[in-house]
Amino acid sequence: MIDVVGVRFKKTGKIYYFDPKESGAKVNDDVIVETIRGLEFGTVVIEKSLDDLDLNSELKPVIRIATIEDQTTNIDNRNKAKEALIICDQKVAEHNLNMKLINSEYTFDNSKLLFYFTAEGRIDFRELVRDLASIFKTRIELRQIGVRDEAKTIGGLGCCGRATCCSSFLSEFTPVSIKMAKDQGLSLNPTKISGICGRLMCCLKYEQEGYECILKKMPRVGEIVDIEGKKGTVVDSYTIQELVKIKFTNKDEVSYEFYEIDEIKRTRKIDESYEVTRSHYEEEIRPEELKELERE
Repeated sequence: MIDVVGVRFKKTGKIYYFDPKESGAKVNDDVIVETIRGLEFGTVVIEKSLDDLDLNSELKPVIRIATIEDQTTNIDNRNKAKEALIICDQKVAEHNLNMKLINSEYTFDNSKLLFYFTAEGRIDFRELVRDLASIFKTRIELRQIGVRDEAKTIGGLGCCGRATCCSSFLSEFTPVSIKMAKDQGLSLNPTKISGICGRLMCCLKYEQEGYECILKKMPRVGEIVDIEGKKGTVVDSYTIQELVKIKFTNKDEVSYEFYEIDEIKRTRKIDESYEVTRSHYEEEIRPEELKELERE
């Protein structure tokens, strides 16, 4: 028996869970559900058991499976929201507000009209709201969103040539840090590790777990290691290949050899005579840029 259904209101939006009750809603069904914003039109994308969820509040019900009339109403609402966005943009210009409108939407029952925008700081839009309320005769709500949400809404192509992850399949953003780029040996040039939103690319998260697993076994550059009784110093590492480059010094002779990390024995001691030079990419990024890249 299905305990709950996960409903999505936008293509790559967050999944919210509802009680199907006697509606018979299944995956791919369009449904009308009750939310804190009122009635909403969404699509069932997943079925789950209550045992698999950690619920902090009571589930709201699925009212019904959407009828043809409901689907028509949803399309009409989308068209009206596009027209409303044009009018709102004109009003923003009239009030000389420094804000950029991104999207707009009606709730299914037309009880509320929402506008999403980006801005550098706080915006006093009280007069704008009054004008919009007098035009559309419904409750108006303006929500300020971040640049990552803007990119998710508008979409675009990433450096890989494919549609951005956030606009194609990511339901929620996960934290991404500059440490991930360092662990993966990437250049810290902001133009190379930033997405179209200007923040660190979401895909840095995908392989991080694998890198962290390997790095736990990988010796540090400058560390003294033992290979079959010979002592050497690690001068470079290759994470993906799980290789390290070892420097051996025998009197006046210096040689370099490559070994897999399973072939070496770590001493966890650092060769004080070996100077670990800073990697070139660590000098390409300034502290203020780092703060901006990681900002959510």
